[in-house]
Amino acid sequence: MAVNPVGVAVVGCGTISHQYLATLANRPEVRVVACADLDPARAASAAARYGVPVHGDLDTVLAHDEVELVVNLTVPAAHAPVALAAIAEGKHVYTEKPFALTPTEASTVLAAAQAAGVRTGGAPDTFLGAGMQTTCQAVADGRIGTPLSAIVLEQGPGPHRWHPDPEFLFQAGGGPLFDMGPYYLTALAALFGPVTRVAALNRTGFPERVIGAGPRTGQRFPVTVPTHVTALIEYASGPVATVVFSFDATLPRQDFFEITGTEATLAAPNPNTFTGPVRLRATSDSDWTTIPTPDSPTDGRGIGICDMAVGIRTNRPHHANGDLAAHIVDVMTAIHDSAEHGTFRDVTSTFTRM
Repeated sequence: MAVNPVGVAVVGCGTISHQYLATLANRPEVRVVACADLDPARAASAAARYGVPVHGDLDTVLAHDEVELVVNLTVPAAHAPVALAAIAEGKHVYTEKPFALTPTEASTVLAAAQAAGVRTGGAPDTFLGAGMQTTCQAVADGRIGTPLSAIVLEQGPGPHRWHPDPEFLFQAGGGPLFDMGPYYLTALAALFGPVTRVAALNRTGFPERVIGAGPRTGQRFPVTVPTHVTALIEYASGPVATVVFSFDATLPRQDFFEITGTEATLAAPNPNTFTGPVRLRATSDSDWTTIPTPDSPTDGRGIGICDMAVGIRTNRPHHANGDLAAHIVDVMTAIHDSAEHGTFRDVTSTFTRM
């Protein structure tokens, strides 16, 4: 459906912004009209690279009349403050994961948006890609029978090895749970719906890390969050999941995502990607059968923003919405609290599965 493109401002022009801008600059649903960053040179560089007409600080882009939707790609500690500033100016806002640092912050953002009559959205939007949508369709079609459980592993040695400025990934709002967990927990939510309770354990493998790439290679920095988390998750619809998120593993493993049902097991692709093989193995099968995944060359970070833009123009709900993103914050916080206190933790928030 052709729609009048929604004017977008990208706030935060760091490493991840290039993946978003590469998608948004080539989609008809949106028009990127402004870039903002605390570093003026970085905002100017991103604007020049992607043909964005305006660049400056946050106040500059929020005052721009053509900006309707703010894409909030700042560091996690700034997610809620920037979202609230955008909402206060009457802008819709889509926030990089995590949606906020705490459930209280997330609720504050949702309440402010509702009062202002604007929309909220949140990453990840990878669950809208062809790979995870094929997975969801297979489960919905009953190809595994009744879903019973899932096992998810996301582990590796940590992003300090490749990220030039990795400190924020090892501070509050980071760690494997808050940095990588949203991809896997959102995919599970798309499959099973809201979480009811969790139990977890965590550990910190190393008290400090060494930057392994970029101009600051060799610099050490402290680690202030757990870097290995194991959790049990119960869903209101019935299934349970076992998840492992780790920055302490010597063996990288990001694509172990299996859903077991009464009739078969389904192996889903890495939820941090938009495609990949989907494989099915029934109880009587001796090997896996691949389920074809549609070719979707337009998938990329930002498709949730494009879906949100269409929703704004056509007055229909969008999929990567604030309620879902806030629920994932609630789940991650419950996992963290369970590990810290050694008890099950209830999850009281919810969302409507679309």
